Amino acid sequence: MEPQSKIFIAGHNGLVGSALTRAWQKAGFTNIVGRRSAELDLRRQCEVEELFDAERPEYVLMAAARVGGILANSTKPALFLYDNLIMATNVIHAAYKSGVKKLLFLGSSCIYPKLAAQPIQEESLLTGPLEPTNEAYAIAKIAGLKLCEMYNRQYGTCFISAMPTNLYGPNDNFDLRDSHVLPALLRKVHEAKLAREPNVVVWGTGKPVREFLHVEDLASACLHLMRSYDGSQGIVNVGTGEGVTITELANLVKSVVGYEGAIVYDASKPDGMPVKVNDNSRLLGLGWSPSISLQEGLERTYRWYVEEGPGKL
Repeated sequence: MEPQSKIFIAGHNGLVGSALTRAWQKAGFTNIVGRRSAELDLRRQCEVEELFDAERPEYVLMAAARVGGILANSTKPALFLYDNLIMATNVIHAAYKSGVKKLLFLGSSCIYPKLAAQPIQEESLLTGPLEPTNEAYAIAKIAGLKLCEMYNRQYGTCFISAMPTNLYGPNDNFDLRDSHVLPALLRKVHEAKLAREPNVVVWGTGKPVREFLHVEDLASACLHLMRSYDGSQGIVNVGTGEGVTITELANLVKSVVGYEGAIVYDASKPDGMPVKVNDNSRLLGLGWSPSISLQEGLERTYRWYVEEGPGKL
């Protein structure tokens, strides 16, 4: 990629897309194209193809997605499957039709079987049943990465796919109705501190193990893959390779926020996958490694939350 190369970042205002935009700009890329959802509905094929015809991007980063935690995924499965499936299909097909040089499709570690061997290797894909609480989202992401694979096979395109672990950072979704576990915890603990509440209720038993990656590390990994990876080894996991229990995460959030109350676990609510940690050997072998620890990442995210985000007074 050259500094003047035109790059379309789909979903450029979201958690991932905004981090990608910052990373590309910092790396000296000056010709970045983005559209707000009010300007471009990626679910409408005609609008997507009009964008590609008008802008003729050379490179595409597919970061747009409908995302959410266990509650949102469990209660809106049709919406999660339809929106993510059709957005991926429209963007990937338009990229092929317009002759895009390279596309990066961002999936999720939830594509892997619920009981996959840990840490999860890329080869675990399609070897067992999915976690029911996010099955719809996972199926859409599997279809997207497979679509990239099939276009490469049939048309000789260079469409690569990265599977990040649980992400967090600036511009995350902190809405308690459909956010992921980390931003939900951070907001709950912050508000409990302000209200001087004696405890915070967390869904599940606290025993599941999860891996968390700061979104700026993901953006760095994506830049590295776009510059140096041709897709010959298949999909690539992106993460830290280190897992923590939800209880450990909650205690760390308490420490970062400065909350002195108790964490109470509601075991009547679902835990999701018991363990979900990526094997990141393939990416490490390609010459990239993360640089932001969970402690540092939480501190930076909380600072953003209270200074610029929803927690700003």
